[in-house]
Amino acid sequence: MNEVVSFYRELDPETRSMLGHALRIVLILIVTGILQSVTSRLIRSFRQFLERRRSPGQQSRIQTLGRVFRYIAAVVIWLVAGMLVLGELGISVAPVLATAGVAGIAIGFGAQSLIKDYFNGFFLLLEDQLRQGEVVDVDGQAGLVEEVTLRHVRMRNFDGHVIFVPNGGIAVVKNLTREFAQAVIRVGIAYREDTDEAFEVMREVGAELRADPTFGVNLADDIEIIGVDEWGDSSVNLVARLKIVPPIQQWTMRREYLRRLKKAFDARGIEIPFPHLTVYAGELKDGSAPPFRVTGLLPQQ
Repeated sequence: MNEVVSFYRELDPETRSMLGHALRIVLILIVTGILQSVTSRLIRSFRQFLERRRSPGQQSRIQTLGRVFRYIAAVVIWLVAGMLVLGELGISVAPVLATAGVAGIAIGFGAQSLIKDYFNGFFLLLEDQLRQGEVVDVDGQAGLVEEVTLRHVRMRNFDGHVIFVPNGGIAVVKNLTREFAQAVIRVGIAYREDTDEAFEVMREVGAELRADPTFGVNLADDIEIIGVDEWGDSSVNLVARLKIVPPIQQWTMRREYLRRLKKAFDARGIEIPFPHLTVYAGELKDGSAPPFRVTGLLPQQ
C-alpha cells in the first residue's frame, strides 16, 4: 500500500489529475451497475409479489408494468451516470442538455401521437381499466381483448376480425366483463295479454334456468323483474335482468333464457306480437268515409 502511495506522489500533477478522473469514472460505472442490478431485483421482487396476490388474468398487465418501470429506472440511472462521466472528462453538460432539449422538442412535435399512445397506454395498465381476456367497448369498437401494450390494444370481434386501437385515441373504455354482468331481457307481449301473468311465466323460466345444472352455476341470483318498460306500436314491452357471475357468459345466458321463454309463452298461449300495418282511407269533411276498393285476382273456377 505504501508503494502505491509513493508511486502516486512521484507522478506529475497532470498525470495525477488524469488518474484521479479515471478512477472516479470507474467508480461511477461500478456504482451505476450496482444501482441498476439492485433496482432490477427490487422491481422483479415487487412484480412477483403482485403476481402471487393477483388473478391470472392480470399477470400480463403486471409483467408489462414491470418492464416499463425497469426501463425507466435504467434510463434515469444511466442518464445521471453519463452526465457525471462527462463532467469528469471536462465536457460541460449545459450545452449538451440544451442541444438535447431542442432535439427533444423537434422529436416531440414529429412523434406526438406516438408519445401520446405510450402515455395513455401506461395509465391504462396502471389503472387496470382493461385486461387480456375481457370484452370491452373502446370508442365504439367492441371485442375480446387479446393483447394490451403501451402502444395499442388488440381486440377480436364476434365476426373474428382483429381490431387494433391506438392507446392515444382511447377516450372512453366500457368494460363489459368486470366482476359481474347483467343480461338484460326485453320482450314484448300483445296488448290483450295480462302483464302479471307474463311476469309470472318469466319468473318460472328464471327459476327453471337457475335450477339447471349446466346454466344455473352462472346465475348469482333469481331473475329481477324490472317491469313494463314502454307501450310500443303493437306490443307492451317488459324488462327483466339476470345477474351473471362469470361475466363473459351473459350473452349465452340471455340466448338460453329467451329460447326457454318462447316455449313457455307458447305453452301458456301468451301472444308475442309482430308489427301490424293498418291502412286508413281517410274521411271527408262531412264525416263520411270514401269507398275503399280492393281489387285482386280471384282463383279460377
